[in-house]
Amino acid sequence: MSLELLARLCRTPGIPGREEQMRQLIRQELSAYAEDFFEDQMGNLFAVRKGSGPSPRTIMIAAHMDEIGFVVRYISKEGFIYFHPVGGFDPRTLVAQRVKVYGREVLDGVIGIKPTHLTTPEERSKVIPLSDLFVDVGLPGEEVRQLVQVGDMITLEREFIPLGQCVTSKTLDDRVGLYVMIEAFRRFQASADDIYAVATVQEEVGLRGAQTAAFGLEPDIGIAIDITIAADIPGMEEKDYCTRLGEGVAIKVLDSYSISDQRLVHFFRQLAEENNIPYQMEVLPRGGTDAGGMQRSREGIPVCTISIPTRYTHSAVETAHQEDIEAAIALMTLFLENSSALQL
Repeated sequence: MSLELLARLCRTPGIPGREEQMRQLIRQELSAYAEDFFEDQMGNLFAVRKGSGPSPRTIMIAAHMDEIGFVVRYISKEGFIYFHPVGGFDPRTLVAQRVKVYGREVLDGVIGIKPTHLTTPEERSKVIPLSDLFVDVGLPGEEVRQLVQVGDMITLEREFIPLGQCVTSKTLDDRVGLYVMIEAFRRFQASADDIYAVATVQEEVGLRGAQTAAFGLEPDIGIAIDITIAADIPGMEEKDYCTRLGEGVAIKVLDSYSISDQRLVHFFRQLAEENNIPYQMEVLPRGGTDAGGMQRSREGIPVCTISIPTRYTHSAVETAHQEDIEAAIALMTLFLENSSALQL
């Protein structure tokens, strides 16, 4: 498994609507394997490998390029930058984090906090609202306003590192899904069906890219690749774990936005069992993936999600198990090579 590629994916910035650097990186990584590339008006990137069958179906596999982040909404006269979230953040995870501000120059910054010595017990017991948080880039106000303007992108700053048998980083959601899609697209030998690997935009703000991509492509089958919650940590009951790290790729039954087609669920389970790929079944009580956007396109599309169990989701220390990632790649590779055996 190429941790270097996964690290580069995690390091490359791209909040919803600002995915251009991610798009360029993915095109580079797939250029030796794709027969064709194209983009749509939303910014979704399509990589194509045509099938060899007499009546190939169109298979869309989707992983989203965008990460949760912020845009600048106000700069004070002292140079402190207030921001608006783009995607779902837990304010508890943001205090005292480092960030990157993408203005005329890329600036390092920190999310500031009132000194604990000057807070009341009541203040210390409360979560600071996002609207009250600010970024300090260590420059005078006049210089900040010359370099930064309202609407500029801000991302969290945290390095990708191996962590025992796992990896941890910001943006594993969904850079690890992109990594699985890239590796499966590279590894599969041939398919009777036409395979479209789609790097989608704006998933974190409503599955927007997947819906428009599916509308334009009109696929016969849609498969999303994304993370899911692994809540196998202290303080959680086992019945609420959703998935566990190290127990294999997750095959989604349902989430808030889609119900997986049972024929696809059965086919993925069969592939995993026949090829000794560790897997677990997933019921996600809240949240969704690009499958929800694809499923609603036109007259409807049969969909399923293949998930990588991840701890500490939507934080700067998202953590996934290396063996689960490899299991997801193996299962997706087999699916692409054997999709023609699926009867729908």
